[in-house]
Amino acid sequence: MASILDVLCLLAALPVLVASGYLGFLTLFSGRVQPPLQRAPHLRFDLVVPARDEESGISATVRSLAQVDYPAELRRVVVVADNCSDGTARRAREAGAVVLERHDLGRTGKGFALAAAFDWSLAEGFADAVVVVDADSLVSRELLREFAARLDAGALAVQGRYGIRAPEQAWRTRLMAIAFALFHDLRSRARERLGVSAGLRGNGMCLATELLRKVPHHAFSIVEDVEYGLQLGLAGYRVHYAEEAAVFGEMLASGSASRSQRRRWEGGRLRILREHGCGLLRTALRRRDPVLLDLAMDVLVPPLSLVVIAAALGLAVSALSSLLAGAALWSLYAWGACAVLLLAYVARGWAISGAGPRGLIDLAFTPVYVAWKLAVLLQKSGHAPHAWIRTARAGERRHVPVAR
Repeated sequence: MASILDVLCLLAALPVLVASGYLGFLTLFSGRVQPPLQRAPHLRFDLVVPARDEESGISATVRSLAQVDYPAELRRVVVVADNCSDGTARRAREAGAVVLERHDLGRTGKGFALAAAFDWSLAEGFADAVVVVDADSLVSRELLREFAARLDAGALAVQGRYGIRAPEQAWRTRLMAIAFALFHDLRSRARERLGVSAGLRGNGMCLATELLRKVPHHAFSIVEDVEYGLQLGLAGYRVHYAEEAAVFGEMLASGSASRSQRRRWEGGRLRILREHGCGLLRTALRRRDPVLLDLAMDVLVPPLSLVVIAAALGLAVSALSSLLAGAALWSLYAWGACAVLLLAYVARGWAISGAGPRGLIDLAFTPVYVAWKLAVLLQKSGHAPHAWIRTARAGERRHVPVAR
């Protein structure tokens, strides 16, 4: 009986061990990447800001983009006021941005807003590359210089480091800062060092206009960034990583305010997993393509909260089984390996995040955070797969969700 239980526990451990092993493997290669040398500025950029009812914060984002350390004649800030019902367009113009007003309730979502902006930029013929920055974000002054260095070195798609603004607000935002370091920085560093695709993260992505002509942007799901990153991989292009080119998005401290935001992100990735994961893996194996293989693994590995829950349950069951059997079962070693790999992954993310001792203390809240994320994942959003729902920002009254 113990042998049968051991075999069952061992079989159950295999997918979790693969996921944990992938994360552990990336942890080994998560050292800093040496950036290429910068040349004198010569490339031209359109800085695209998709926005829906962002009147309260759009001016700060436009001002942040206007203050980057790059010649003003080589860059434009372009705000896409997408189906707005407030003063977003007016505020953006007053801050100095070029504004594209889009009114099309039949084609809503960030993906449609980006496609319209990219088509406009290509028709204008001004820019050598477009950079996408969310309407609630601030950027580092060296953003364009770092993107330009990668483009000059041959890259056609570059993802910047995506961090959060004011991570010290609360224990939740400090945990989110560590989570962002894991997902956006650690993984991207490793994938850049390994020569595969860092993937697109929606905020802080740079795309050469040459690439947009070769692979038009046809990604309209709630995770249009992941979707387009997969399209690029299938077309034979990888996304490079520029750690020094940083964008900082606003994350909400309260659970009630951030619930819908988190549900859309995680739900969107789970949908991509179901729809593209296995097919992408088969294509990668058939082509023997390491870039596609890594993209498939990135899609197939579920949210960290689910992997942690599975590892904790498996370790508890295998430990209890070993106790009843009077000897350590093979499954205990497998689940123990999962736990060690995940612990190393999280510890490295904490170190990269710069959260310090306070962040380490906040990791004690991880079970609460994981339980909250699991509850969010189990709730249905009730919106279309491409719906773009505005979340109330800090200091605002809670908005009634509007598809955007």
